[in-house]
Amino acid sequence: MSLDTSLVNGNKELIIYMAERFDFDKVQKFRDAYLSASNDVKTIVVDLSSTEYMDSSALGMLLNMQKTMVDKVSTFKITNCRPQVAKILKISRFDKKFEMS
Repeated sequence: MSLDTSLVNGNKELIIYMAERFDFDKVQKFRDAYLSASNDVKTIVVDLSSTEYMDSSALGMLLNMQKTMVDKVSTFKITNCRPQVAKILKISRFDKKFEMS
């Protein structure tokens, strides 16, 4: 699985399920996933339950998503992080920019 998406809560929430590796190879697919969201989407959730590795480009992709979608989407969440991924996100202070659970 590269990445997958689903719409929930009456198409108001877009969930992006990332693969085992969240790195530069996913740039275009990740961008396409959130840019294809309808105007009904108010929350974007990036589910990292399968992600065991992420690099600095993944951090950049998350920031670009937020910057690009901030006028359309009110809430950005990162969920289901494995411990090593959660550590990277907290060191990078992403817990201050995204809701994390």
